[in-house]
Amino acid sequence: MNNSDLADALAASNGISKSDARKYVDGVFAAIADAAAKGEEISLNGFGKFKVKDSPAREGRNPSTGETIQIAASKKLTFAPAKAVKDKLNG
Repeated sequence: MNNSDLADALAASNGISKSDARKYVDGVFAAIADAAAKGEEISLNGFGKFKVKDSPAREGRNPSTGETIQIAASKKLTFAPAKAVKDKLNG
């Protein structure tokens, strides 16, 4: 499922136009991305939590040459599903 599919499902289930549904879907993802960029935790009741985690700098290897390289520190967005979602996935 992609953004358009999600917008189509939202439009069908709520009786709104597909273009309005697409705006809502894009707005939700933009709000999540903005909150994550600020380092905030995004908690969606019944769905799960998005958290920003720091990945420290580390040493790695170039797979083609075997040369040691430095991998810079970065931030990663992780998702932890809620119990209801886990239960739905596992039957």
